[in-house]
Amino acid sequence: MLLTVFLRHDQSNNLDAVQGKLKAAQWWDRFPPAGVEIDSWYVAMGFGQIVTLRLPVAKLAEVNLELERSAWGVFRTECFAAYDFVPVRQRIKERVRKGGQ
Repeated sequence: MLLTVFLRHDQSNNLDAVQGKLKAAQWWDRFPPAGVEIDSWYVAMGFGQIVTLRLPVAKLAEVNLELERSAWGVFRTECFAAYDFVPVRQRIKERVRKGGQ
């Protein structure tokens, strides 16, 4: 599955404070947990960071736990699960081409 994580900046902290909190929480070693792949990681100025992870469904709880352990208190987090729609789209397109819905 794909999981998009929004890490919204807490503008009451400056960058030095944020980096200190992330280091104390071992963020850079703990997130993402083993077995979870970073698909993309972008910084959006004025917003925060947008991370897309690729992971087995069984790892979802572990990702959540690591966010709670090491991101909370630094970022406000929002998560959105997704899946690859391209193969589904192709099946629908073929079905419609053959007269179905």
